[in-house]
Amino acid sequence: MDKWVCMACGYTYDSSLGIPDGNIKAGTSFEQLPEDWVCPVCGAQKNAFENVI
Repeated sequence: MDKWVCMACGYTYDSSLGIPDGNIKAGTSFEQLPEDWVCPVCGAQKNAFENVI
């Protein structure tokens, strides 16, 4: 599974964990997140994230 870091605030989305509080199941890849999904910490858009594998 891969990890994506928000360049605005440093939040890390780990696809192996998902975001249970946000109804994102474990195993959901970053690419599968809705296009209008935003960082749960700072509200940055998906294009503010970089893949850090």
